[in-house]
Amino acid sequence: MADAAYAHTNSKGVTYYLHKKDVTLRGGKNQTIYFFAKAVGGKGEPTDLPAGYEVTENPRNGFLTIRKIR
Repeated sequence: MADAAYAHTNSKGVTYYLHKKDVTLRGGKNQTIYFFAKAVGGKGEPTDLPAGYEVTENPRNGFLTIRKIR
């Protein structure tokens, strides 16, 4: 468990914090999802950026996502 969330400021100057949440898919498989939120806490657990991943930003709206480094 991380003490502080990974923070990233998008091109619009808004800072978002990375969170993770364990969910159960329809087939019964458990999976961890990662998402950015403006505030720390809430619906997920604050976390660090996973190894082997990078942050990408949608240039139209500044929406942040993570993906595996190619």
